[in-house]
Amino acid sequence: MEKIEHIGIAVKSLENAIPLYESLLGTPCYKTENVASEGVTTAFFQTGQNKIELLESADPEGVIAKFIEKKGEGIHHIAFAVDDIHAEMKRLSEAGFQLLSPEPKPGADNKLVCFLHPKTTGGILVELCMDKG
Repeated sequence: MEKIEHIGIAVKSLENAIPLYESLLGTPCYKTENVASEGVTTAFFQTGQNKIELLESADPEGVIAKFIEKKGEGIHHIAFAVDDIHAEMKRLSEAGFQLLSPEPKPGADNKLVCFLHPKTTGGILVELCMDKG
């Protein structure tokens, strides 16, 4: 894993959260995107080398909606950049980590992504990210 790629934060409403984070971080949202494979709409912020991804559920029964219902708004996942997502998935699977999908999926910000189950990562949802291009 090369670096922390971003921190994902679950929010009820991007309409309300974007101005809050623009004010908090002192920088504009640089991108919003619908990610059908994950059932979310995202908003990205960059401050220095750090990125924050806000996630709003696009489906009332979606993963983010259920997360907010159970835990409230807040940090949802931490994402790590990897050079070769397939090799990293294989390495982690062989080390006993549970992958939430057998193959990487299209994610936001032109990435391929795979999540690791929190029960095998000390309670933290971990996302692996690799640039598509």
